[in-house]
Amino acid sequence: MAMKTLAEIGVIGGTGLYAMQELKILREIKVKTPFGDPSDKIIMGVISDVKVAFLPRHGRKHHLLPGEINQRANMWALKSIGVKTIISVSAVGSLRQELPPTHFVFPDQFVDQTKGRPSTFFGAGIVGHVPLAEPFCMAVSDMMYKEAVKLGIKAHKGGTYCCMEGPGFSTKAESNFHRKMGYSVIGMTMATEAKLAREAGFHYAPVSLVTDYDCWKEGEEVDQHQVSVTMTKNIGNIRRLLVKALPLVAKAGCRNHCPEFIKGSLLTHRENFPPKTYGKLKLILEG
Repeated sequence: MAMKTLAEIGVIGGTGLYAMQELKILREIKVKTPFGDPSDKIIMGVISDVKVAFLPRHGRKHHLLPGEINQRANMWALKSIGVKTIISVSAVGSLRQELPPTHFVFPDQFVDQTKGRPSTFFGAGIVGHVPLAEPFCMAVSDMMYKEAVKLGIKAHKGGTYCCMEGPGFSTKAESNFHRKMGYSVIGMTMATEAKLAREAGFHYAPVSLVTDYDCWKEGEEVDQHQVSVTMTKNIGNIRRLLVKALPLVAKAGCRNHCPEFIKGSLLTHRENFPPKTYGKLKLILEG
């Protein structure tokens, strides 16, 4: 079972979020998990009178490649302190003219093109298959989107996030292929997070911050300097959004059945669970 609830809302993102002036930091928590170390210590704080747990996805020193992030440990750690809703903030490239840099996108689908990343808690004797037809908690996404519009942030609801392996950016051939497939934005982290969040029973809502046009648009090919400059502008807006939206998310919550998907997903009967595997998954299966 979960520990005492320290915060029901978790925010996964980068330095600009947990360093925001509006955040009153209460303490930092180092969580040990059966899946190894999370990306960093969890930063517990208060924004707009709402307790929030911040987790730097790449570590606060940004020392983890997308494929090196221990997503299972991250999800388990947040679950263990009572988090129920995760707002996932990440930089993306745009695959559409109408989604320019500095705009926010609240996707409703994703395509996973990563290779070999651990993206399930199941295995080692316990088999389960969670449904992912509707992979995100759109009730939370809708609250965030509406508040973004009220704040004057250029925002878009819906669209497909393409999750590439990285860490190199796309070739032009890849970028144009993804455009022809009808995808909206491209990034390197969210699909693995979303799959594990579904298995762990979170309300999971991604916010994609557009930093560039990938490399399909002539003369505006992506490079890391461009991403960093635009991301600095985006951080100001995501801060404003969190200050206004977190109290709404905390108060309204979500009546969708995100935490219940796991219940009908197990194929292995309880009496056949290997004790060691069950010990690692008890928090996920019963928490």
